Amino acid sequence: MTERFSAREAIALAGDDFRELPVPMREFKPDGPLSWQGYDDARRRALTRTGEDESVVCGTAVIGSTRAVLIAFEFGFLGGSLGARTGDRVEAAYTHARAHRLPVVSLVATGGSRMQEGMLALTQLQRVARQSALAREAGLPQIAVLRDPTTGGGWATLGAGADVTLALPGAQVGFAGSRVRPSDADPAAYTAEAQMTAGAVDAVVREEELRETLALWLTLLTAPAAEGEVGGEVGGEVESEAASGGEVEPVSPPAALGAPGLPATGWDAVRHARSPERPRAAAYLDAYFSRRAAIGGDRCGGSDDGMLCGFGSGPAGRTVAYAAQCGTATRPAGYRTAARLIRLAGRLGFPVLTLVDTPGAANDAQAERQGAGSAIADLFAAVATARTPVTTLVIGEGGSGGALALAAPGNTWATPDSYFSVIAPELAAAILKRPASEVRDTADQLRIRPQDLVELGVIRGIVEHAGR
Repeated sequence: MTERFSAREAIALAGDDFRELPVPMREFKPDGPLSWQGYDDARRRALTRTGEDESVVCGTAVIGSTRAVLIAFEFGFLGGSLGARTGDRVEAAYTHARAHRLPVVSLVATGGSRMQEGMLALTQLQRVARQSALAREAGLPQIAVLRDPTTGGGWATLGAGADVTLALPGAQVGFAGSRVRPSDADPAAYTAEAQMTAGAVDAVVREEELRETLALWLTLLTAPAAEGEVGGEVGGEVESEAASGGEVEPVSPPAALGAPGLPATGWDAVRHARSPERPRAAAYLDAYFSRRAAIGGDRCGGSDDGMLCGFGSGPAGRTVAYAAQCGTATRPAGYRTAARLIRLAGRLGFPVLTLVDTPGAANDAQAERQGAGSAIADLFAAVATARTPVTTLVIGEGGSGGALALAAPGNTWATPDSYFSVIAPELAAAILKRPASEVRDTADQLRIRPQDLVELGVIRGIVEHAGR
């Protein structure tokens, strides 16, 4: 089991210069709103044990070079449970974040809603959810760090509802706490690692790496989106280009990294794109970004290692969101994760770069059961309605609608060693009932070479090789 930190210890792990916010005062009658016998005594014992008078500690701290609002749960105070006074403090912290345009970092460790306050406690989840939604509308980044344990409403609001969700290794994470699960439930399913596999957590981060990881995320998510500007603080308050109302310009596509020569035939284009020596998405991302941080998972129970998504520091120090296919058949979770990324970039005001490289969408029975069609439709919709510009580079195979879903209409480019086709030449020949000997001729007829795509008006141009 992972180590359990107090609220103050968790704050010290995350940042420096912590300044506690004023505490809203709510008066209760003896033993709280339900007159629950012994409730006041339990609170007094919790105060003596922890030194805290409520289950959250809220304030601001500097993480890296960014000041952020911190909401840290004290699990030692009645199991970090949410009561009315907890809701008061969380609401005040979010109000401060909006007033000063600060990102919010929640250090969560909670067993859920406080039974001694009944439904009044449960309705605090609605308050917390509303505050999170208001921060989202304001374009403020929200990051959650899941400590041990994170269960119940705290997981279902501040934890799972964050833009980026990190977790400490081995932390117990799940909507159902250990005392209310089915007796035959597998404990391994309620861990940070299991939640990451299921696409609900972006990364599991060791405690000694937490501060650096949070600093990177906050730097990326609060940097200006205007080209040529450098992120930082304005009067002690983080300001983004989206927040200041500036125009977000599209990014230029990366330079080509593979062979510079254009293919002579359609089949040559296919061979070049399928070559094992051709640079893949990771190489392009490494060349384009000085540093980057990844999100993972579709928040619907799945993840796809063949779709890399995240934010990076690109040319001129601009933060750019990226979604990149890795040359494999893209699974439904991959499409949903990319759609999540594009919508998050739009809310925060960052341009998007997508890299197309897939033989097509996964078409096995499992993919169909996971909703392949609806996942692809969702990504098409996310790209079509993107609030910030999307730039696409085809770096390898562009296989049918499974590739087109990630492509920006009117702003798609290609490398010399790529192709884009309505369907793979082999499958096209099969559909047309042609023998295998006619696959190469079919590739020519489909006009799938980069230069063909330019002539057809499908792409804007062919990017030059790096160094030219």
